[in-house]
Amino acid sequence: MTEMTVDVPRSRAGWTRARHLAGMVVAMVAGMVLLGPLWQAGGQAFGGADVLARPDVATLVMATDMSLGMVAWMWHRGHRWTATLEMTAAMSVPVLLLLPPWWAGLVDDHVLMLGGHLLMLPAMVLVGLRHDPAPVAAPRRHPVATAVARRWPAGLALLMTADLWFAPKAVPPWTLLVLPAGYLVLGTCRRQWADRRQLAVQLAGLAGWGGLAVVATVAPAGVAGVLVGLGWLGHAGWDVRHHRTGRVVPRGYAQWCAVLDVAVGITTLLAVLSR
Repeated sequence: MTEMTVDVPRSRAGWTRARHLAGMVVAMVAGMVLLGPLWQAGGQAFGGADVLARPDVATLVMATDMSLGMVAWMWHRGHRWTATLEMTAAMSVPVLLLLPPWWAGLVDDHVLMLGGHLLMLPAMVLVGLRHDPAPVAAPRRHPVATAVARRWPAGLALLMTADLWFAPKAVPPWTLLVLPAGYLVLGTCRRQWADRRQLAVQLAGLAGWGGLAVVATVAPAGVAGVLVGLGWLGHAGWDVRHHRTGRVVPRGYAQWCAVLDVAVGITTLLAVLSR
């Protein structure tokens, strides 16, 4: 009986640590994916693309992006800054240790990039074992920070589309089918079709954007680009409506989708007009 009361907390603590580390890894990947386009856009805008292409600089930038994603996650979870700083060091030190051998020509580009990332994980585990995996109480934040946290889906969409503003491009017509498909998939997963009228509305949306995709496919390139851009912008209104009602999809998804649709729609039209 005594063994059971001891083992259960240990197993729960181990599971909590595993979830904590998994959450940080996801945040790291998100930081790398979302901030990478900003570096590229900045390099193109200010003439630093060649510098960013260097293996040592690229590795440092990638480590920085992942660290920022992890810091944002730990701040959101309410962890102490001491643990956050130690975790940041665990992610940065392996890369810094490999830079001198790379500069000396003792290791190649592959070892620098792959080795730095592989050494991060055991370093992070060691730091994680030093601290209680349970976060402290969430700190009181400034109202502006709270508002930003509530609008994180919009911020995510802005980061995902940041590169499009520097290098606009027209997306193909078939992407119009993704817009209503997302609502149908999420609505099905959330079991939203008890009201058949909601399902009819979504199927009508699928038919509408599907028809627009067909027309854009057979239309001349310039006309097709305009139709696709307007189709994405039109779906932003669809997102706003669903965000207000809170039906079919989560409000966070509708918020993210609305900002994404506006960005893709406008940049598609800009790409067409600049030809």
